[in-house]
Amino acid sequence: MTVRTYRDAHGVPHVRAGSLLSLAHGQGEVTGRDRAWQLEHLRRRATGTSAAVLGPSALAWDRLARRATVAATARRAHAALEPETRAFVAAYVAGVNAGLHSDAPELRALGIAAEPWEEWTPLAVFLTQHLLFGSLPGKLWAHRAREVLGEDAALLSQEGPQAGGSNAWAVGGARTRTGSPMIGGDPHRVIEAPGVYQQVRLACEDPDDPFDVVGFTFPGVPGVQHFAHAGGVAWAITNAYADYQDVYAERLRREGGRVEALGPDGWETATSHVETVEVADRADEEVEVVVTARGPVLEGGPDEGAGLSLRAASVVLADLGFDALLPLLRARTVADVDLALDRWVEPVNNVVVADTTGAVRYRVAGRIPLRQDANRRGIVDAADPATAWGEWLTDLPRHDVPPDGHVVTANERRGPESDRIGTVFASPHRARRIHDLLDGRDHLVPEDFAEIHGDTLSLEAVALTGLVREVEKPIGPAGAVREQVLAWDHRMDATSTGAAAYAAWRSGLVRRLAADPVFAPLLVPVHDQVFPPWLDLTTRIGLALETLYAAGSPYGLDLRAHARAALTDAVAHPEAWGATHVVTPVHAFDLATDLEPPPVPALPVSGDTDCVRCTASVPGVTDACVRGSVARYVWDLADRQASGWVVPTGAHADPADPHHHDQLPLWVAGGLAPVITDWDRLEQEP
Repeated sequence: MTVRTYRDAHGVPHVRAGSLLSLAHGQGEVTGRDRAWQLEHLRRRATGTSAAVLGPSALAWDRLARRATVAATARRAHAALEPETRAFVAAYVAGVNAGLHSDAPELRALGIAAEPWEEWTPLAVFLTQHLLFGSLPGKLWAHRAREVLGEDAALLSQEGPQAGGSNAWAVGGARTRTGSPMIGGDPHRVIEAPGVYQQVRLACEDPDDPFDVVGFTFPGVPGVQHFAHAGGVAWAITNAYADYQDVYAERLRREGGRVEALGPDGWETATSHVETVEVADRADEEVEVVVTARGPVLEGGPDEGAGLSLRAASVVLADLGFDALLPLLRARTVADVDLALDRWVEPVNNVVVADTTGAVRYRVAGRIPLRQDANRRGIVDAADPATAWGEWLTDLPRHDVPPDGHVVTANERRGPESDRIGTVFASPHRARRIHDLLDGRDHLVPEDFAEIHGDTLSLEAVALTGLVREVEKPIGPAGAVREQVLAWDHRMDATSTGAAAYAAWRSGLVRRLAADPVFAPLLVPVHDQVFPPWLDLTTRIGLALETLYAAGSPYGLDLRAHARAALTDAVAHPEAWGATHVVTPVHAFDLATDLEPPPVPALPVSGDTDCVRCTASVPGVTDACVRGSVARYVWDLADRQASGWVVPTGAHADPADPHHHDQLPLWVAGGLAPVITDWDRLEQEP
């Protein structure tokens, strides 16, 4: 098995092998060496065993993973893989197990060893990354908010705090200096340490099966999935905000030693078994796993007489789209990538693709069920025949882009075609701003795309300062805050005093609105502990401020009185936005009160939630950046080595490694590291 691993100046692994399976083994092995703790943590989350080492704070997730049948779904999907894909995954897992070690400081702190992976584990890890990526949390929120506020609750149904967003755009060759297309973008997720995306290069030198791909992969998943440059073709994705998950209100009972659920044709048998979840420093917990004809029951159960079940494309099809992985690696053209993604399942993505022939294409990839509109807007009755799924949506949006055109996707509603795939989308601001930055520009080069990445203009702030302008100027320091906000240029720069004043006023307004009696019932928790980030009232109001303002006086709120009072809350704002807006990566040890996560510098960072430079804060909760661009990239189809990429921390998971967070200053500055593909410029590992 001939596998050679090379590193660039940032420690990014470049894996080179003479056959497909050797390459897969090499990718798995280098991942095991670089990210042993992260792989162990991912494996435990996927199997619902993280509380055994992290304690009670991780129990809510383990309970959900068991009830959602993550491992069982992964096993079924693995069994259904095409033989070549199954062999590819198996070789990767063998490599992971060969590279795994227990030297990582987190493993030493916990006093545990990294445990071997099974061949279905990568599928479970991938499913875990996306279980709450779809419409499930939003439907729980929408249903509860509608119960309290009626149909006007839609004013609060905006992008959730941890939902997956992204920017991606492409220009045709007539718009670039080289005459070849370019792609740029960045995925937005919780910023984790170690990072959620791993930079990698995979080069297969089999003369009958050659390919050479650089891109971003999920640690623990073989190949490259979402963002890659294969030399002749490059692609990128954003979350399409499609609706492929439904939540059913189930009536459950025990009858004759079995569990039954009330379905459209009456009481029917559900499967049921009990699993034991080990919890450190506490008694083990037994979790009953119930699966109805709709899907696994996530909350409630037969003893309560009711529950909520989840129906998702991946569970129904027993397919996670892994059979697209090898065709993506072997792709040479836009048509190849397009055909490969016909096998994609979930999450449903917007995809931007370009190749060296000049072709540029946008498409939506994934599986979306056809059903009644009520299913798409909240929780529906499991016994109602009208809530059943029908066929799958066909003819998903697909458009070619002319050589002198461009395409932008940033999770926004894309006109009537979006109504077919989903109901709630992100604010249009990021997409609109990228369009503005591209319109009328020619002779574009990768540095121009990097500048777009770094744009800090907040169109949300442009709108909301209108509310500041409408309120009467207070006397004293609060009036000075008003003038600072109105004189500000709407750029969320780390050094900006105006941005600091605006952010402090915005947070004060959010907190005051959240304390208004009209919203009081929404403060009462009604769902399991894993969902609060999506169901938190303060967070939801922060995301919906602009919509509430546009609505005038919704719910009887005196929005202007709250806005005027919030100027007083902002009097003691810091001198600069970056004083409180610092990048704060999340670590698994944050869940454990007696464990300290490895240190990562808390650096001031420009941008905010709805800027193109997405470094999201949570108004009313925290100014810290805990979510945002977890990778940035520019793919140049004229010259792959003119491309660039960066992640928020680094290529290695070990805090003692020089590449643990060496890309952080570059990421904070809005820069990109060069993509190096010349083997002579890389250092081969012994």
